[in-house]
Amino acid sequence: MTVEKIKKARKRAIGSKQTMKAIEKGIATVVYLARDADEHVLRPLIDLCTSRNINLVWVDTMLVLGKACGIEVGSAAAAVIEE
Repeated sequence: MTVEKIKKARKRAIGSKQTMKAIEKGIATVVYLARDADEHVLRPLIDLCTSRNINLVWVDTMLVLGKACGIEVGSAAAAVIEE
């Protein structure tokens, strides 16, 4: 799985806070995390995804993830939201 799914998703959460909210609401189907993001930002997302059996996809950099989401800045996390 690559960033193609997040690029094509009609609904997505962008950023660690929005991604966390989507996971907590039970509407995140896949979560993307940037390898170069800070551990203290990623750890709660990883733990929650693991406990809820949500697939994690690692992306090389925050900039790559941000661009895949259609924004000009980096993003530590993003999620595809079920419709």
